[in-house]
Amino acid sequence: QVQLVESGGGLVQAGGSLRLSCAASGRTLSNIAMGWFRQAPGKEREFQAAINWSGSSTDYADSVKGRFTISRDNAKNTVYLQMNSLKPEDTAIYYCAAKRGWHTLISSQQYDSWGQGTQVTVSS
Repeated sequence: QVQLVESGGGLVQAGGSLRLSCAASGRTLSNIAMGWFRQAPGKEREFQAAINWSGSSTDYADSVKGRFTISRDNAKNTVYLQMNSLKPEDTAIYYCAAKRGWHTLISSQQYDSWGQGTQVTVSS
């Protein structure tokens, strides 16, 4: 398994932007698929974005397509989530996840390493 630490969350006004980072340790990210999920109070954890091991393939939830961008820098062992045009309904704890493999993964059950989460709050 890989250890993951998220950062970059905070309070932002609607329409604003944030960039989340997920730093990995314990092993290289070069053959690991990564994803971002979020969980709002009283709701299930939901998929946001996924990226394959090389960064050549990505997947997004319909609700964030065109607003969020996932990327990775394997040399820095870091994955990012750029979030633009934020809405109050984007308020949640955001988690990054990892799983050894080559392809994008969109189900939380497919991942076996999780970070502790970072809070994102979007005010109206």
